[in-house]
Amino acid sequence: MTGSRLSFSPSVKEKPDEMVTSGVLASLQNFLRKCLIAVLSYGPMPKHIAFIMDGNRRYAKFRSIQQGAGHRVGFSALIANLLYCYEMGVKYITVYAFSIDNFKRDPSEVQSLMQLMEEKINELLENRSVINKVNCKINFWGNLDLLCEPVRVAAQKLMASTAGNTGIVLSVCMPYNSTSEIVNAVNEVCSERREMLQREHAGYGNGHAANNGAHSEISVADLDQHMYSAGCPDPDIVIRTSGETRLSNFLLWQTTFSHLQNPDPLWPEFSFRHLVWSILQYQRAYPYLEQNRNLAKKQM
Repeated sequence: MTGSRLSFSPSVKEKPDEMVTSGVLASLQNFLRKCLIAVLSYGPMPKHIAFIMDGNRRYAKFRSIQQGAGHRVGFSALIANLLYCYEMGVKYITVYAFSIDNFKRDPSEVQSLMQLMEEKINELLENRSVINKVNCKINFWGNLDLLCEPVRVAAQKLMASTAGNTGIVLSVCMPYNSTSEIVNAVNEVCSERREMLQREHAGYGNGHAANNGAHSEISVADLDQHMYSAGCPDPDIVIRTSGETRLSNFLLWQTTFSHLQNPDPLWPEFSFRHLVWSILQYQRAYPYLEQNRNLAKKQM
């Protein structure tokens, strides 16, 4: 697979009976999927699922295709799972698309990934069928200044064009790591407090702040408000595909009570049945997760 679109020869036509059969099968699949989702909805459903999309390169290697083709299939898997989550009523989806550490990879691979990101973001800008279908709001979490200008500009345009949407929220972490997010939040809070103290100093003119240093302490709530994820609930489930068990510096601040899962399929292989199984596992663990959350609230 070398492109993002499949091309069909105009000389090849489906026979009427084949079209009817494929239409019936598609209708049956949709019906069965809706039935399964209805059964799932009787249990506790996650509001927020986070994905570490691991395995694109291995997928390409195992199939002896170009590395970039693996990432393209991975993008298709992202769109498919976004639509599945929408059908299930999951409100927030967060994906780890590009780590800051990925800049250490071979420069040609990094350049190829940047080009793919620009291409896919522009596709979403030009062809809004998926965005409009789910009324999707798209965020980019990370240090966008590290991106090359075309990708950064495209990402900013996509965020601006979907800012008013009220459906499912897709947050794309790129270039991101949790350490950088926490440092950024601390710096923003410190800058905010410094400006506050300077205003009070100027207002009283005697070098003493009105609250005698009451603003000097930084709380967890202060940092929460300055995380990229501010306004978004913490993930209920964190799924890292390909069987890896590491979080790799992803949402460390937000995943204290998340259900961590590491299914074996590579990201391009992650399908509806895998997503259903992940939610069933979450529902099984839900009482334990809720008990820990409630216990933590009592201790605060």
